[in-house]
Amino acid sequence: MNQMLQEPTPSQDHPDAQNVIEAVDPPRDVAPFRFARPPRVAFIQSCWHRDIVAEARVAFLNEVETLGISPAHVDLFEVPGAFEIPLHAQLLAKTRRYNAIVAAGLVVDGGIYRHDFVAGAVINALMDVQLRTEVPIFSAVLTPQQFHEHAAHFEFFRKHFAIKGVEVAEACARTLYSLENLRGQVAAGIM
Repeated sequence: MNQMLQEPTPSQDHPDAQNVIEAVDPPRDVAPFRFARPPRVAFIQSCWHRDIVAEARVAFLNEVETLGISPAHVDLFEVPGAFEIPLHAQLLAKTRRYNAIVAAGLVVDGGIYRHDFVAGAVINALMDVQLRTEVPIFSAVLTPQQFHEHAAHFEFFRKHFAIKGVEVAEACARTLYSLENLRGQVAAGIM
């Protein structure tokens, strides 16, 4: 069931890339979470603009390791586009194999109404799956208002997806740890 992903294409220097806003990483003091049982995570990535979206996956895998989740416990899946993510998330959640599911995709083009429709449909469906299955689902499905097919935008969004990969890893680890504690309290009759 696990599908192999292609490695992202390295970004190339381009004169337009100098105009890209540089991301500055704030200093972080992150200690790994100590989970009672190692969590399993499914990471679903859309193929539309794969080289850009893959930055979130790479950053996610690097960050979860620092947060106490082994990358070996993260299964990677690809779907054609963002619209296909919710069905995969639902099927994966129903297996009960995963403690969390992370989705990454880029919704662009097609005019403002199609853009908003697809983005809203994906996010609403992911929330619905999460609430019905009680498997937390995290979204790094981004919907820029302005995206142009040129080097400066490609470089900007590569960096942006890397930042989002770190953020979604932190949200995932913190939520899994919090839910583990909450479920332990409920099981012990404290709540």
